[in-house]
Amino acid sequence: MNLKIMLQEVVMRYGEKTAVVLGNRKLSYVELDEASNKVANALINIGVRKGNRVAILLSNSPEFIVIYFGIIKIGAIAVPLDTKYKTGELISLFNDSHPKVLVAESPFLEPLIPLLSSFRYIKYVISLSSKYEDQFLSYQEIITAGVCRNIEIELYPEDIAQIIYTSGPTFRPKGVMLSHRSLVAEVIISGDGFQQTDEDVAVLFALPLHHVVGLIIVLLTSISRGSKVIMLSGLSISGLLNTIEREKSTLFIGVPFVFALMVHMAEEEEIKYNLSSLRLCSAGGAPVPVELMKRFKQFYGFDIIQFWGLTESVAHVTCQTINGTGKLGSVGKALKGWKVKIVGDDGKELPKNQPGEMIVNGPLMSGYYNNLQATAEILKDGWLYTGDIGKEDKSGELFILGRKKEMIIVKGQNIYPSDIEDVLHTHPKIAEAVVMGAPDEMRGEIVKAVIRLKNGEITTEHEIRRFCLKRMANYKVPKQIIFSDCPSKNIAGKIYEKDLAK
Repeated sequence: MNLKIMLQEVVMRYGEKTAVVLGNRKLSYVELDEASNKVANALINIGVRKGNRVAILLSNSPEFIVIYFGIIKIGAIAVPLDTKYKTGELISLFNDSHPKVLVAESPFLEPLIPLLSSFRYIKYVISLSSKYEDQFLSYQEIITAGVCRNIEIELYPEDIAQIIYTSGPTFRPKGVMLSHRSLVAEVIISGDGFQQTDEDVAVLFALPLHHVVGLIIVLLTSISRGSKVIMLSGLSISGLLNTIEREKSTLFIGVPFVFALMVHMAEEEEIKYNLSSLRLCSAGGAPVPVELMKRFKQFYGFDIIQFWGLTESVAHVTCQTINGTGKLGSVGKALKGWKVKIVGDDGKELPKNQPGEMIVNGPLMSGYYNNLQATAEILKDGWLYTGDIGKEDKSGELFILGRKKEMIIVKGQNIYPSDIEDVLHTHPKIAEAVVMGAPDEMRGEIVKAVIRLKNGEITTEHEIRRFCLKRMANYKVPKQIIFSDCPSKNIAGKIYEKDLAK
């Protein structure tokens, strides 16, 4: 099975049924199939072949979905990128993936135009804006005048369908290669775990399609089940609740930050929306605090069903029972098709209730793109070493206790401290900088930086943040900055955590 066949089967079954809604725009399953055929044929006509990479720099939209399937249908590899990335971050990812084609919207394309000639591997740019019709290929022209014939290129289960870059380290990127086999297997597992059907209406809110939760758990799973996806832009909680009521949505999957915002709103004002159509609220991307779960149920009457996974495992590996009978604070049990073990530093499985590293076996990534060493460090004998510390109780429920690897999770976004440290060390006034996460009730964690300035230099937190904003995605910019004259260090050269906690 591959994604092209999966879509063909869904189109045959559901045809003119609406697949995606964004505002007043609707895209049926047939329209998705026909429009993606036009994109596929256009890519073939400009010389894109099986295995070529096509970078996608688009916000959530029906166009994103059409282009994604157009790339997939010809055996090319989709490389969805975070639209919040700044130019330096994108350059790093381009130089790693060497896309033959870049598809972009005007706001994200404009700062790259002066640099395009330096990317010798990018042969074509497809623009979604009429502003660049004379300069680049036009998406609108492809859709208006393109050829709709079916694509006969044969795809194999082990063919790579997409590369998703982990959220860090961006300047030493790791592109997770996901095969057709793994993607199809995971959407089946996801759909079964959520008991999703063609009667469901899922809301895609505050989950970008460059991320596995938005793209795979919500979008591809919904398409595979013939469900309807309602796409929302912005971050308006009242807009979300109004949409759930209006569209009679049945599924809402989000990150803990969004559920925290919902609770905050409920504390400030009476909830006047009818949310009775919902049958499932689920969260992943970061641990959900137990207190947040309790407050959410108090105000909204729903359990938050927690799941756990990572990009390298394609999407989620575990999930609590959707009837709300799972243990509070757990991430549930391994879903069908997955195995989870808790191991010690020697790789041997540990007894129940003993903390250790969580390793998983199932429809895993094929490896990191062009990085055999990093692949070998995380994939061993068919098991993925996740770097997450957890335990399994006697009933098989799994609990996340912490992280073995350095990583900060802000509103469900994974951030590596080294990404931010690399940027800070380029500041002419900074002699030394160390970054870590600090607990935050709303966001889960915030980025915290301890900085030692060069002798005689003076600067402000505002100046440092402004410097960072020009060079990295805004969610990576340190929320809290501490200036230290003489930070203590450990043997590895890192500032001790007690310094960061001051």
